[in-house]
Amino acid sequence: MPRTIVLVTFQHGTALDLVGPLDVFAAANDALDAKRSRAERYALVVASTVRGPVAQESGISVVATHSLGALPRSIDTLLIAGGRGARLASTQPRVVARIAALAPRARRVASVCTGAFVLASAGLLDGRRATTHWTFCEAFAQRFPSVEVDADPIFVRDGSRYTSAGVTAGIDLALALVEEDHGPELASAVARTLVVFVRRAGGQSQFSAPLRAQSAERAPLRALQAELVEHPEAPTDLASLAKRVGMSPRHFSRVFHAETGATPAAFVASLRLDAARRLLETTALSVDEVAIRSGLRTPKSLHRQLHAHIGLSPREYRARFGRA
Repeated sequence: MPRTIVLVTFQHGTALDLVGPLDVFAAANDALDAKRSRAERYALVVASTVRGPVAQESGISVVATHSLGALPRSIDTLLIAGGRGARLASTQPRVVARIAALAPRARRVASVCTGAFVLASAGLLDGRRATTHWTFCEAFAQRFPSVEVDADPIFVRDGSRYTSAGVTAGIDLALALVEEDHGPELASAVARTLVVFVRRAGGQSQFSAPLRAQSAERAPLRALQAELVEHPEAPTDLASLAKRVGMSPRHFSRVFHAETGATPAAFVASLRLDAARRLLETTALSVDEVAIRSGLRTPKSLHRQLHAHIGLSPREYRARFGRA
């Protein structure tokens, strides 16, 4: 029998929260067909409070083929998409009660972005670790004190509950679910089909260093930011950075902080840690080589930085999140 995936969206939802995972599961079906695999395919069901067109925040509409009250009895995965509509739905007792009643019929329950508000309102995340879009984590934690909110990861699994960060993180979560069902080879094939450059592990941060920092207003500083991202191993002492943009070290340090919200040292340290994590996740390079290529220079420095920020050694991190 096929695995029934019920994807729930609401009026004024975020379209990509729904369509991203939907396309992942559809591409998985295509990959299974191409392999002539006898493994279970996905039966995809889009649902909402009522059947019919469901307007999204972007202005487009998607069609819900089922209402929440008329879903298949057996559900493999119940996935709640986010957006403004999901946050509103999380305050509506009838909708929340319906989701709470559906959850025991599903093998696993998941959310994308602020779909986590619906799951939490239904009591489905009580005592569990969860995440949501970073801009809503504080409000989520205040509203649902019984949920352990982790604002950093791309997605979180706690038992049969899966929650993901904002928008495109739903694609990462769906790929992880496909890998869980059919193995890494098929998940990688789906990622290639969708031209997803790297399948991000759940433990990755919602932010890369360039996202954490603001983009500088001045073109020379923006160009320097891009160069640092491309070449984290390059020399980054304050004097050489200032020289590259034609400023004195003192003036450069002040302007960089004012325009990006980070000191040059903090920006470089963050992007080097990002580079090291990416290399550990996606390559089989030795720890020594990862340290050199990321600009952290020595295994001791790499170990210290990873342990300070993530609580894992390089080998532990690769064992947990590596894809090579």
